[in-house]
Amino acid sequence: MNKQGMPSIVGRIAGKIRRTLHPIVDISDEYTDLLIGVNAGWLERGNLCAISHAIENLPSGAPIVEIGTFCGLSTNIIHYYKLKYGRENRLINCDKWEWNSNGNVGDSAVSISEYLAFAMDSYKRSVQIFSRENLPYTVKEFSDDFFRLWRASEEATDIFGRQVILGGPISFGFIDGNHDYDFAKRDFLNTDEFLEPGGFILFDDSSDDSPWEVTQVRDEVLLTNRYEVVMKNPNYLFRKK
Repeated sequence: MNKQGMPSIVGRIAGKIRRTLHPIVDISDEYTDLLIGVNAGWLERGNLCAISHAIENLPSGAPIVEIGTFCGLSTNIIHYYKLKYGRENRLINCDKWEWNSNGNVGDSAVSISEYLAFAMDSYKRSVQIFSRENLPYTVKEFSDDFFRLWRASEEATDIFGRQVILGGPISFGFIDGNHDYDFAKRDFLNTDEFLEPGGFILFDDSSDDSPWEVTQVRDEVLLTNRYEVVMKNPNYLFRKK
């Protein structure tokens, strides 16, 4: 989760309550159930079907880009479906693990900086176990800076100390960063610039009853007539025409 401000936990819980009123297609299996049990993070179960479909139908071997990683749950889900469908596309993602918030987490004695440091450490540990066959390249940047590097085809050093040259086409973009309109819109525009025809974009928390401003971006994507809706489960998976 590439947030620049503290997320609304209440909003996420409310969204999950609403999900009970609108059944989704849930393709959870033994592995994903066990992974969700130990890997911290927020996951809409319907995203499993969307991610699975996108990876099974990737238009090329171009990289998959994930905006926002938090503790690596979705990262490891993406890796799982890559293995399942024999896809060798590189997974390149970004997260800064910083918010524009200071002080402590709620009424606890845990500072926000401690919380985020713990999340980053959890991410490293989780992907080194569950995505070890093809470790993602994780760039510690906000998404705007990540795409600036991508646009310039620059070489970046990831959090594991490896060098990776960014740039070129994208086959699948999972947008799960800051859900405020301005940030989500820029994440879409940046992804769209490099997304190849037939490529996919999945917006987290973009369901019809989502309280997040990312839904405004979703509606604007619909109006472009350059994308088709592949599924609403309940979040929107788009395919570029």
